[in-house]
Amino acid sequence: MNEHAEQPFDPFTITRPDEALLRYYIFVSILTLVAFPFVFLPLLFKYITLRYEFDDEGVSMSWGVLFKKEINLTYRRIQDIHITENIFQRHMHLATVNIQTASGSSGPEMRIEGILNPQDLRNFLYSKMRGARGDAEESAREDSTRDDEVLQLLHEIRDGIRALRSTPGQTESD
Repeated sequence: MNEHAEQPFDPFTITRPDEALLRYYIFVSILTLVAFPFVFLPLLFKYITLRYEFDDEGVSMSWGVLFKKEINLTYRRIQDIHITENIFQRHMHLATVNIQTASGSSGPEMRIEGILNPQDLRNFLYSKMRGARGDAEESAREDSTRDDEVLQLLHEIRDGIRALRSTPGQTESD
């Protein structure tokens, strides 16, 4: 049986970048010639410590040895998703999924590197993003309906009080 047979995409199983990312980092570092150790070591440490976590609320990413960095994004905050691949990444079947939010920065808020099936991940993120917005819109509709019911009840109370005040023969002391 072919080990690369089509399996359903499950982003919840993505916790680390693919091994091809390390080969890509080595290749990019070699291109720098004499600066190889200065370029490769930080990339190696990033690769070793890079972790992803997808859950029902959002996605988180962390990395770092001396200075640990962690980014947590809820699906609701995601504004746009881009996939980038340079010629070397394409050759290694790698891609980077760039996630942007409305934070105001010009660059992506999160860069998920070392992904072999970026289109599936992008589609998953878009569906979660739309689902989160759909939940918010549904909640807003429910709140609006509840507000309408409260307003209607207040109108009935007001009309009842006016009717009591305008009934002939009633006095303030009754």
